[in-house]
Amino acid sequence: MIARRDFLQLAAGAAAVPALPYIARAETYPSRPIHLIIGYLPGGSADMTARLFGQWLSDRLGQQVVVESRAGASTNIATEAVVRAAPDGYTLLLASPANATNAALYDKLNFEFLRDVEPVAGLIRFADVVVVNPSLPVKTIPELIAYAKANPGALNFASSGVGSTLHVAGELFKMMTGVNIVHVPYRGGAPAMLDLIAGRAQVMFDNVPTSLPYIRDGKIRPLAVTSAARVDVLPDLPLVADYVPGYEASAWYGLVGPKGTPAEVVDKLNREVDAILAEPDKKQRLAELGASLLPGSPADFGKLLADETEKWRKVIRFAGIKAE
Repeated sequence: MIARRDFLQLAAGAAAVPALPYIARAETYPSRPIHLIIGYLPGGSADMTARLFGQWLSDRLGQQVVVESRAGASTNIATEAVVRAAPDGYTLLLASPANATNAALYDKLNFEFLRDVEPVAGLIRFADVVVVNPSLPVKTIPELIAYAKANPGALNFASSGVGSTLHVAGELFKMMTGVNIVHVPYRGGAPAMLDLIAGRAQVMFDNVPTSLPYIRDGKIRPLAVTSAARVDVLPDLPLVADYVPGYEASAWYGLVGPKGTPAEVVDKLNREVDAILAEPDKKQRLAELGASLLPGSPADFGKLLADETEKWRKVIRFAGIKAE
């Protein structure tokens, strides 16, 4: 007959056995390159973010993080590729606001973003900046609102495309102020900015990093930033929310994997990202780009994804936007 003490020891040992493969998996991960998929063409803020963090993660993990661009369908091609991938931590998606807006923009998708991904880590957030052509006789957000109300439909605001983050930022402004400014979509942010500079469009809600060179050259006039806090690279600019309480719009990036990615792998990646965000030289580099940091747990990032999806759903319904 087995003594009670011996039985308890055996039972404890048996209970620990199922955990061993998970512990081993966390300790050995990653044992091969990780693929980080982005839904954008090279050259923009998403590509820059993916390559920066890809290199920094490679350095910490001892395995290469390969950045792959699978542009098209407003990031849906890239997202579906990750959703359908093996949930083993070797295929990740650079999540962005497009993932939050697409749920409302597209009636039929082959996936449901919030249901089919595993949040891993927030990375960074870029504020937008409201900029105008210098010929427009406004220098503040109150002056822009007053001008637009006095001249309904006379102003155009340019964006990088229907349903883009730059488009919905403008629609949120219209929804909260009641102004009538006509949206003009372009095939990307670069041609939209060129027409703003040329005066064919008068207003734009643009990411700070891409507008900054033109602001410094005096080719466009900044009015305010769209974030919840001031931006270090534009310290003298007020917030839109100073005049339109509750207004906030920004571009954020983070990492997600396919649903079912092991918790220990998610936790390891999350710890490494948070360690990167805590390094002084990395913080300085990101601040120079106009980015704020998004440290926190996988659950924190999951909440951001859910909150952003609901926020932009309301704006898209209000504006009646449909994907083209």
